[in-house]
Amino acid sequence: MPRYPHILFDLDGTLIDSAPAILASFRDAFSKAGIEPVIAIDESIIGPPLMETLQLLSGSHDAALIARLADGFKASYDTEGYKATAAYDGVGAMLAQLKAAGLTLSIATNKRIHPTRLILAHLGWSGFFEHVYALDLFAPRLPHKAAMIGRLIADRDIPKDAAIYIGDRSEDGESADANDLPFIAATWGYGSITPAEMPAHWRQAASPKEMGQALLAD
Repeated sequence: MPRYPHILFDLDGTLIDSAPAILASFRDAFSKAGIEPVIAIDESIIGPPLMETLQLLSGSHDAALIARLADGFKASYDTEGYKATAAYDGVGAMLAQLKAAGLTLSIATNKRIHPTRLILAHLGWSGFFEHVYALDLFAPRLPHKAAMIGRLIADRDIPKDAAIYIGDRSEDGESADANDLPFIAATWGYGSITPAEMPAHWRQAASPKEMGQALLAD
């Protein structure tokens, strides 16, 4: 059995290329609200939670405005938009390989729980994951990814020395660090981790195949 039998995955930019679907729904929400975003709606905004991203795009913290934009985004994304989500090449095979090896796979994502479940079902991946956690899975909503990972490993009695987190952004590695978990950066997506930001104790994998090999070799 590999050293880390519990594999926790980020979702956007790690397992799935969600940018086209997300960006289209953001553009749709702003268009229908008649508002011009203050920064470009491009891949650089992918990753943070929805409300945080809407505040960034609108340049506003007005609760009523953000709620209106959020409703517009959800109306687009949660009905048809999410179906444009694509798996990165090789991810499905990697997940099947890890599952077949007897590893326990989980999701810990900033994406809302409802579209997360829709996407996993759409891709035929629901059976791969024992646990799917999101910030809004709980009330009150969890404050950040580090807290979510901590909640997952506590709820499921996962020993920290038996788990590892996989993501594509610096926030993911920092959230792993906050929970004393090792971290491997997925560098095949649109993650923002640069070599300068890569601490010596983080590892990286350039493809899902390489990631699977690393996880099975540990």
